[in-house]
Amino acid sequence: MNLSTVLTRAQSGMHAHLVCVETHISNGLPAFSIVGLPEAAVRESRDRVRSALINSGFEFPNRRITINLAPADLPKQGGRYDLAIALGLLTASGQVPVEAIKNSEFIAELALSGTLKSVKATLPSAIACGESGRRLFIARENLSELKHVGLPNIFGATSLGELVAHFHEKNPLPNTHDIEIQPIISLKESAIAPDLADVKGQTLAKRALAIAASGGHHLLFYGPPGTGKSMLASRLPSILPGLDNEQAIAVATLYSLAGLNRPLQTWHQCTFRAPHHSASAAAIVGGGSKPKPGEISLAHHGILFLDELPEFSRQVLEMLREPLETKHVLISRAEQAITFPANFQLIAAMNPCPCGYLGHPTIPCRDTPQQIQTYRRKLSGPLLDRFDLQVEVPFQSAHCLFEEQAPEASSAEIRERVVASRLAQMARQGCLNSALDKRRLDDACALSHKQQTWLVDVTDKLALSARAMHRIMKVARTLADYQQQHEIEMKHLQQALAYRGLRGARDK
Repeated sequence: MNLSTVLTRAQSGMHAHLVCVETHISNGLPAFSIVGLPEAAVRESRDRVRSALINSGFEFPNRRITINLAPADLPKQGGRYDLAIALGLLTASGQVPVEAIKNSEFIAELALSGTLKSVKATLPSAIACGESGRRLFIARENLSELKHVGLPNIFGATSLGELVAHFHEKNPLPNTHDIEIQPIISLKESAIAPDLADVKGQTLAKRALAIAASGGHHLLFYGPPGTGKSMLASRLPSILPGLDNEQAIAVATLYSLAGLNRPLQTWHQCTFRAPHHSASAAAIVGGGSKPKPGEISLAHHGILFLDELPEFSRQVLEMLREPLETKHVLISRAEQAITFPANFQLIAAMNPCPCGYLGHPTIPCRDTPQQIQTYRRKLSGPLLDRFDLQVEVPFQSAHCLFEEQAPEASSAEIRERVVASRLAQMARQGCLNSALDKRRLDDACALSHKQQTWLVDVTDKLALSARAMHRIMKVARTLADYQQQHEIEMKHLQQALAYRGLRGARDK
């Protein structure tokens, strides 16, 4: 037989498109050509495959070889096609029976010695392969990434020779069922550190953190240095409910696309990403010549924490506005447009002025009003509008840290109230309060005539946007849910307005 077809998969964002590797061996002068829109790394596979076959003890056909990667209009990148090309040559030349590779897919890079090397982003391909009901053969190194997803019929090999021996039924390969799988640690079993009880004082800020967790609201902390803004933000994951299996797999898929491994200890915990303020737009939002997910996608179903918010590039901050609304990011390139999910909760911290001591009871601020205004103008009004909660974290004296106080509520205790609040929201409207659209907002946040009049007057008096008014209603709804109350009361609206405290930063 001089013609064969082997299946593999290309990676395009969250999708793994099926690719047919068609191999044709014909008479003529020896040649080896690969067609089907391959990039340089794919074209170079002919040298890797040739050496791998020879060094594994197989015969390399000294004839005219044509490899077609179909569909031809789909860009092919990387060394993930090496194994499929090698098996295409072996089946076309009769060294491996065609029946052996039926209903199978192959993804791995080949070393010159014939060793199978791991490739990035195997999880999306494994999921797509599992949905199609076919077997998947990969490098043994990649098995550890897939064994906790619960996908059957995934086999790992260390070399091309070992794989061919499996097809000849001489040495069966291990699969995900043969490997000893450590049980995934649940949220209750894992030690979620640090605990919110570690934070002394700052009652208002801790309550705001619980409200943000309950409704999925974006939160901005502002205050002098050393008051605990970053400490509070780092403890938000400890009061959030865990991820379900579907969410955990989605997060692990994004990590796989970025070339990262999702640790088993954090499998059911929401992600917490805290990039440095020097990070580029591509690092935060995603992109590159070969588009990869950025920090906002790695924080999917989790938290993106931006410390020292005004120090981030204005361009980077403005690029966050659209993903905050749409919950995804679209990266367009000349050859393709890739969409990555980005359903994250934004938590940020900033100082009130460049020196950080505006409003400090003992340390005077050294900045001029113009410097303060310039500093705060780094944050646009539309971006600030998207923070449902803008909460001051004031200075505390050392005496407050050492005086006898009632025991602080632990993260586990607060998480129980957060979970109860979220369950009430899901039962009522099918989503968290922060995700309410205009239609569901009117039903979930029904206000009396007196409350509507008060809210309209406040909105006009403070020159708030319609978005800000709706977000005040959403936070009021969350405050009522957190207190297990069915109706929104006037006190909830007043507290929601009070939580939008950074008015000075909104001035132009």
